[in-house]
Amino acid sequence: MILCIFCFDSDDIEDVSLFDADDDLSRRSKKSKIRHPVASFFHLFFRVSAIVVYLLCELLTSSFIACMVTIILLLSCDFWAVKNVTGRLMVGLRWWNQVDDDGRSHWVFEARKVSAQGGKTSSEAESRIFWLGLITCPMIWVIFAFSALFSFKVKWLAVVVMGVVLQGANLYGYIRCKVGSRKNLTSMATNYLGKQFLRQTVATEDQTAS
Repeated sequence: MILCIFCFDSDDIEDVSLFDADDDLSRRSKKSKIRHPVASFFHLFFRVSAIVVYLLCELLTSSFIACMVTIILLLSCDFWAVKNVTGRLMVGLRWWNQVDDDGRSHWVFEARKVSAQGGKTSSEAESRIFWLGLITCPMIWVIFAFSALFSFKVKWLAVVVMGVVLQGANLYGYIRCKVGSRKNLTSMATNYLGKQFLRQTVATEDQTAS
């Protein structure tokens, strides 16, 4: 039996923005600084390196096995680093699986809690780097998957599927950390579509009135 645990408290959870600019101008200079340059570097290094190797491997070597092993190693290092290190340091989010004494598997999704002293807020620059890399790279692997499928490169299909699965798992896990349960995720998507529809309706009425 698999259970999901969400460790959230609406009163003390720090809001980790995806791409939103901070409204408080006094904190903007602090938020623009990269507090964890090493973590930020490796957050992008492994996943970008895997993509570059995939694109250039046929030019660099004729050995498919060497290319495949290199890409899988890079993807595995990226999965571990993003799941266990960069997410916690850069945006204050983490997720993992644990098994209790009864043998039940629990998926835990956590967001950083603000300390009583008003602890450090996440850097806006690091947040942008984190979410940009987390969202963009899985989309690129999805494109690679369709390209390999339609060009009949069957031997590469397993590699790109590995990229989609490993990086997609981290993306899904951190989105669950950010927005909470599936119900909250659905509610957020519905609210977004409602706002877009309302904006279009207001814009159309303004054009008609003018």
